[in-house]
Amino acid sequence: MDVNQVLESTLSPDASARNNAEHQLNQAAELDFSRYVSTLAQELANEQALPHIRSAAGIALKNSFSAREYTRLRDLQSRWRERVSADIKASVKALALRTLASKDSRAGQSAAQFVASIAAIEIPLNQWPELMPALVANVGEGDDHLKQSSLVAIGYICESEDSELRDSLVQHSNAILTAVVQGARKEETNLDVRYAAIVALSDSLEFVRTNFENEGERNYIMQVICEATQSGESRIESGAYGCLNRIMALYYDKMRFYMEKALFGLTILGMRNQEEDVAKLAIEFWCTVCEEELAIDDDNALTQAEGGTELRPYFNFSRVAAREVVPVLLDLLAQQDEDTQEEEYNISKAAYQCLQLFAQAVGGDIVQVVLGFVEQNLRHADWHWRDAAVSAFGAIMEGPDEKMLEPLIKQALPVLIQMMGDESVQVKDSAAYTLGRICENVSDSINPHTHLAPLVQSLFTGLSTNPKMAASCCWALMNLADRFAGEPGANVNPLSGHLQESITHILSVTDRPIGNDASLRMAAYELLNAFVTNAANDSLPIIAKLSDIILHRLENTIPMQQQIVSADDRNTLEEIQTSLCSALLAIIQRLEREIKPQADRIMNVLLQVLNSVGAKSSVPDTAFATVGALANALEEEFAKYMDSFAPFLYNALGNQEEPAVCAMAIGLVSDVTRSMGETAQPYCDAFMNYLLQILSGTSSGRQVRPAILQCFGDMAQAIGPHFEKYLSVVAQVLNQSASMTLSDGAFEMFEYFVSLREGILDAWDGAILAMKHEKADSLRPHVDSIFKFLHLVSQDQNRSEALLRAAMGVIGDLADAFPNAEYGQAFLSEWMTQLIREVRSSQEYSDRTKETARWAREQVKRQGPGGQVSQMS
Repeated sequence: MDVNQVLESTLSPDASARNNAEHQLNQAAELDFSRYVSTLAQELANEQALPHIRSAAGIALKNSFSAREYTRLRDLQSRWRERVSADIKASVKALALRTLASKDSRAGQSAAQFVASIAAIEIPLNQWPELMPALVANVGEGDDHLKQSSLVAIGYICESEDSELRDSLVQHSNAILTAVVQGARKEETNLDVRYAAIVALSDSLEFVRTNFENEGERNYIMQVICEATQSGESRIESGAYGCLNRIMALYYDKMRFYMEKALFGLTILGMRNQEEDVAKLAIEFWCTVCEEELAIDDDNALTQAEGGTELRPYFNFSRVAAREVVPVLLDLLAQQDEDTQEEEYNISKAAYQCLQLFAQAVGGDIVQVVLGFVEQNLRHADWHWRDAAVSAFGAIMEGPDEKMLEPLIKQALPVLIQMMGDESVQVKDSAAYTLGRICENVSDSINPHTHLAPLVQSLFTGLSTNPKMAASCCWALMNLADRFAGEPGANVNPLSGHLQESITHILSVTDRPIGNDASLRMAAYELLNAFVTNAANDSLPIIAKLSDIILHRLENTIPMQQQIVSADDRNTLEEIQTSLCSALLAIIQRLEREIKPQADRIMNVLLQVLNSVGAKSSVPDTAFATVGALANALEEEFAKYMDSFAPFLYNALGNQEEPAVCAMAIGLVSDVTRSMGETAQPYCDAFMNYLLQILSGTSSGRQVRPAILQCFGDMAQAIGPHFEKYLSVVAQVLNQSASMTLSDGAFEMFEYFVSLREGILDAWDGAILAMKHEKADSLRPHVDSIFKFLHLVSQDQNRSEALLRAAMGVIGDLADAFPNAEYGQAFLSEWMTQLIREVRSSQEYSDRTKETARWAREQVKRQGPGGQVSQMS
């Protein structure tokens, strides 16, 4: 393999050449990783090589050590540990460190990434002890290129999310701090070096806690950072304010002195900086202050409620600063740009976010300041100030007491509704969003007899006026629909009188020619779903009539597949079909059994949609969800459609190349089998074969394993004793899953691990429920395994409320399956007694969980002499 030629090809604009080159590199890495990594390291270090070739070598090296998926990352790292000799490792590391000094900055940056990749493997193993001293020496004695690359390497090492590496970095905190503070000082004349040091300092702050506890060291660190905020170089100033944000989040309890002496004035100055990035990060400093104080307040309240006395320090920084900071934020609200994209985060949006947080942190103290600004600018000739006034009012709708806000809102509502007709679309959009905030947070201030009709009319007018307002108007109307929905299943609600007109408005907005106003159409269909979901019982005939319109529109999209001539056409059609399927889904869920007259027509069009869409389409996701809703509504009567639908479901189950499609299909198997009950039995052989095939896959099988285990439980409950034929193989899968452990520090796997255990218990519970009345003896070979797993759950602290509720369900159902105390000794063991008592008496768990634990306790009590067990009382 000609390395230069292959690396050249990885940068080719020709996708075929690029893919072929990447395949050759992957093949070379698999055949001889030691030689592969050594060759690339030499090419990266080669000062005679062309710059782009060195960059390509750096990219290839990075890809050899990095992966988004945790298990894949561990596999890649094991190649370095196990397949590369000590001599080659030493040679490669020496090349990487040497390349840090390269005059080619891109090669130096690549070397920094490479060094960090190796460090992530070796530092946790206490290997490469010379690395940190070498990087410190580079910063202290090297030329500017070497300083910068070494600081970048430290930054990459410190920003890693690998928990084992992060724990290991604490012992290197002195070396890290020495390097980054030296580079960040005002005495450093090279701005690239100083910027790299500031970035690395920000990334390292979590590991220097011991140093931060020392007042002298802390003072020096803070001095360096504060001086950097005044450097005159915007990226350094931005980085310095970013450091202050992290320090406030990590070391709030140490900040009182610095807030009084420097940070208050510096951040006010930074907020007024003409460089937007600097100003935004200065604003975010106060966001962090508010967020920390809100969190501390919650923590202290919880501690006091539990009878604790050790409270976190709380200095009221936000309340003390509000009189000075809030007026600056209000002025910054007026720095909008009418050409700003919705997703763009600018100074005005940063100020709005910060104002919201101040309102939550200081409550009513902020109201008078904001009201004065609103009254002064609400009629301003310049739309920027009118918009700022409307936005400011909306920002304080969460935090102050509702009784304080209610009279203000009643007074403001007519004005806000009037401003929905402002000449500026930005002002109208902000007015709509503010109305949405009122509906969301202070809805009791809205009188349905006085305010509902003009609110609905003005928001629908805005929705039809300009696509830029679509998101805000739809969100406000959705909040309005939620606010006036009444109790679930209500016969009538305040929406009833407006539902038909609202649906007519929405259908008009959505009935636009294909290709126009895509964002508006999508938002309008989401709004339609909200009105359908919140419709009262007296409006069900309107919803039933709506189903005809939606079905007709969806049917009309089928021939459009033949008219597609471009990717844009396909995307537009898929967006419309997805929106229509989602609307149909909402209608089915609201009508429930009343959808039955339309069921044949619904399944017919959904099957046509599934048959006509291309590969990689997003439409099947929503179409399958709609089928699942129909199955839930029809229950066993859905069986008539299964022969036609099953091939699509089987194809999705077999599509392991698209994990999302596969996961969706697994969920649908659960929905269909639960709904059909025993009538699902003829399809269960195929379902089981597909599910076991998925489990045998490597990455995809692991990702969806919890969902598959839950599916086993649903299938068991559906077909009852007929599940006996699958019990043995399912038990093997469950026992294998139960043997999986969470390695120390693998926090990124915690949620998966807990969901896996929940799936195991859901599967066992389904099997127990299926077998306990007629086939209880089939469970006997597996009872010991179930107890063993329950014992494991009782001992492990890595558990959730849902996991413990599932455990209570299994315990109760298993005791009910064997009521004659055959397993009484296990049921009455100390660990099980303690587990049940812990769950049923916990103040943290929901009533549902505690009730399940009480029920389990009653079942277990019957295992003792005379059905009574004193130790469980």
